[in-house]
Amino acid sequence: MRIIAGRWKGHPLVSFQADHIRPTTDRVKETMFNMIQFYLENARVLDLFCGTGNLGLEALSRGAGHVLFVEKHPKSLQITRDNLQKLKAGRDEYELQSQDVLRFLKTYTGEPFDLIFADPPFTEAMAHEVMEHASASAAFGAETLMMIESARRERIDDEYETLRRVDSREFGDKILSFYRKKDHKGS
Repeated sequence: MRIIAGRWKGHPLVSFQADHIRPTTDRVKETMFNMIQFYLENARVLDLFCGTGNLGLEALSRGAGHVLFVEKHPKSLQITRDNLQKLKAGRDEYELQSQDVLRFLKTYTGEPFDLIFADPPFTEAMAHEVMEHASASAAFGAETLMMIESARRERIDDEYETLRRVDSREFGDKILSFYRKKDHKGS
């Protein structure tokens, strides 16, 4: 695993052994970031199920202003901390929260994020449930763009209460879906 572009381009992330983590591949990550490159400058980013911090770190490398990493697994949080330290990320550029993602989405009361990344655990088919919670969350605002990775075999709908899928890409058994508010201008 490495950072693909930006100020940390080419820097490898820490190696790890953890059966519960399935990092986003470079191919999927590169496609995702090529599609959102114009949304990154000074963006407020939410990295749900952050795992190693791979996606949020790529966003910071490419110019995001701040990333909130949310993860409940202690080993994943430590790997993310190690990666932040290895890259010497500024303490004002990120926040780590040890919390269940669904609970976070349900209880969040702050300002909405510009970008939301979600890569739920591959061992659980929970993309649909994550999108239901995101649709009702204050984390998702009028201008928010959300990307979620899901397995082809699991349920993920084109529309949720307030959200609509605006694009998707397939990578083998993985689907990368992009969501916006239904009333977003331009969608």
